This record gives sequence, C-alpha cells and structure tokens, in this order.
Amino acid sequence: MLSYEEYMASKEEDFEGTCLRCGACCGAFDDPCAELEKNGQGHYFCRSYKERFGQKTTVSGKTFNCVSIREHIRAGTLREGCGYADMLKNIL
Repeated sequence: MLSYEEYMASKEEDFEGTCLRCGACCGAFDDPCAELEKNGQGHYFCRSYKERFGQKTTVSGKTFNCVSIREHIRAGTLREGCGYADMLKNIL
C-alpha cells in the first residue's frame, strides 16, 4: 500500500505528464521566456524548471511573473491544443 506522500507524488507525476511541451504557456508563440528552450524533437522545456516561479524575463527583455499551470487553468489562459486544455474538455 502506498503512503499518502507516495500517492500524492504519483498524482503530481500524472498531472505533469499531461503537458505536451508545446511551450504556449511560456510564450513560445509570442515573446517567450528567456529560460524556454526547444529540443531536437520540437518539444519545449524550461532551463530553470525547479526554480521557475517568480520574476522572469522574456527574450525581448520584458519582465513577468512565472506562475503554475494551475494559475493558467484558473485564469482560462490555456491555448487550444494544450494538453491541460484538452484534459479540461474531457472533464467538463
């Protein structure tokens, strides 16, 4: 039997796995975060993922606050084709 901590860690992994690595929530299609990179398979990733929250800078030099994907979900700012947006369609 899993402990509560193990169970919650597995749920967090499932939630993180919903991401399609499209980069949209990090500005890939507009003025991307300076920490956003694209790998050889066309997927995006954050160079500072573990320390991503808080004030960051875009490629053009604008500052913004990086927020959790949960904040994008609450605000309704997910783009069409986002794994989280698709997940919500299936739930709602």
